[in-house]
Amino acid sequence: QVQLVESGGGLVQAGGSLRLSCAASGRSGSSYHMGWFRQAPGKEREFVAAISGSGGTTVYADSVKGRFTISRDNAKNTVYLQMNNLKPEDTAVYYCARKKAGTIWSDYSRRALYDYWGQGTQVTVSS
Repeated sequence: QVQLVESGGGLVQAGGSLRLSCAASGRSGSSYHMGWFRQAPGKEREFVAAISGSGGTTVYADSVKGRFTISRDNAKNTVYLQMNNLKPEDTAVYYCARKKAGTIWSDYSRRALYDYWGQGTQVTVSS
C-alpha cells in the first residue's frame, strides 16, 4: 500500500513563498515519476509540475513556470514544491501523486495516469 502525505500549505500574502512536501511510504522512490496538481473551488484539478524518478527531468505548467520548483529526495522518499512569488490565483488545494509504473514520461499532465494521491494541502494567497 502506498501513502502520500502532503504538508506545508497555509495562508500567505501575494508575493510570498511556501514550500510543500509530500512524504511517501510503501512502494515509491526512484522507480516512479511524481507530480503535483491543484484544484481551486469550482474548477477542475489541474497539472502543476512533474519530476522524473531520478529527479533529472522536470516540467511545469505555463502558469507556474519560473515561480515554482519541483524537486525530490529519494533517500527520504519525499517530493517538494517550492512556490515563490505567489499570486491569488495560486489559491487551491495542492495534491501530490505517483505516476503509474511503465507509463511514458510525456503523459505527465494526464490525471488518469497517476494511481496514488495524497489528501491535499490548502494554499491560500491573499491580495
